[in-house]
Amino acid sequence: MSKTSIGTPEQLRDPNFTPALHRAIPLGIQHVLAMFVSNVTPAIIIAGAAGFGFGSDAGAQGFPDMTYLIQMSMLFAGIATLFQTIGMGPVGARLPIVQGTSFAFIPIMIPLVAGKGVEALPALFGGVVIGGLFHMLLGTVIGKIRFALPPLVTGLVVTMIGLALVKVGIQYAAGGVPAINSPEYGSLLNWSAALVVVFVTLALKFYARGMLAVSAVVIGIIVGYFYAMIMGMVTLDGIATSWSRAAVFQMPMPFKYGFEMSFAAIVGFCLMAFVSAVETVGDVSGITKGGAGREATDKEIQGATYADGAGTAIAGVFGGFPNTSFSQNVGLIAMTGVMSRHVVTIGAIFLIICGLIPKVGAVIRTVPIEVLGGGVIVMFGMVVAAGISMLSDVKWNRRNMVIFAIALSVGLGLQLEPKAVQYLPDTLRVLMTSGLLPAAVIAIVLNLILPEDLSDEATEEVSGGLSGHGDGSLKS
Repeated sequence: MSKTSIGTPEQLRDPNFTPALHRAIPLGIQHVLAMFVSNVTPAIIIAGAAGFGFGSDAGAQGFPDMTYLIQMSMLFAGIATLFQTIGMGPVGARLPIVQGTSFAFIPIMIPLVAGKGVEALPALFGGVVIGGLFHMLLGTVIGKIRFALPPLVTGLVVTMIGLALVKVGIQYAAGGVPAINSPEYGSLLNWSAALVVVFVTLALKFYARGMLAVSAVVIGIIVGYFYAMIMGMVTLDGIATSWSRAAVFQMPMPFKYGFEMSFAAIVGFCLMAFVSAVETVGDVSGITKGGAGREATDKEIQGATYADGAGTAIAGVFGGFPNTSFSQNVGLIAMTGVMSRHVVTIGAIFLIICGLIPKVGAVIRTVPIEVLGGGVIVMFGMVVAAGISMLSDVKWNRRNMVIFAIALSVGLGLQLEPKAVQYLPDTLRVLMTSGLLPAAVIAIVLNLILPEDLSDEATEEVSGGLSGHGDGSLKS
């Protein structure tokens, strides 16, 4: 599909342009395919960490809960996307921004729910709601706090998010956490299913074009799913059972799991809201530059931040997780050259329809954890790569290297050895063992208090002559 067949160059750069429906619908579905797996993965991971997900002892009993969480991930990604594309008062950028469930909050959520089942969800969703409201407040000051979050800080945090999650990908590919002590864990059969997904995804990313390249992860998981069926890892009876147990249509239920104020959850979600807000600012700027060839306005950035927070808070009320703008869709707009927000609105409507049909979530739930592991390895590896890419804009002098070294050492160290802080109060222990929050706080504080004029003379002593280049400013 050529750009000229969709509209004139001026129309393609206009967010208010609506292509013909037979063009707009495939373009909208393309946006959904680009983010679909990433959007539902956090729900699957949190369900597994809580103990009612794949392969857990409570897996059968937890079927409705896991299906519901997947359903809410789709529904509120669609609703939050409508906030961005259509807008509501000051909420929304009125730009083609695709919202989805954020990976950034997973390292915060896992310690909050680990092994506690659905009993942990009231406190979790309480944190989501309060964090979302706080995120909205950031919209009033987002332009003034960006100075505190240069690439040194944001790059470190994004890298830490990826490093916290890569372990999950390996565990899934090997058979899942509940199977760690079983003989099948790490078997060649399990790894073969994951590797099929990885290889198909890579082949499509590098050798395909258009829709095939955009939906490489989705297609990789579908191919892996059929491979798993051939190898006996999925049975038609299991698929039929999941399909029959799920309702045809279900409306979201407010406070389905209750609501509880947890200090650890509230602090965790509010602190991560800073990172998510800055990520959205970067995505908005990327969309306007890549799609319209201009800088984002203050009003667009503020509206996008409001929509981020509103989408998160409302999702938390109904059992959804924090939402954020999805960077892969920013790249898709640059690739297609279609800036129309109405195209993304069509994709949002498709997500909402899927979110109201539990049978869609039930089918997703039948995907073997090993197959999902292959997709997760690719996705979380890309999160690490994105963080390293941000860090390439940092000027690696002595000051910045010390900040990075201390923050990474403490954050990653506490993540790898949580017992090191076992005597802290429960709330503080949960926040510290996420690794992410201590690293972010250390980096932000040191970046603010250490003088900029530290000598560069010691750089080579530390780095062996290797130093990066860049101006150290936040690239939008």
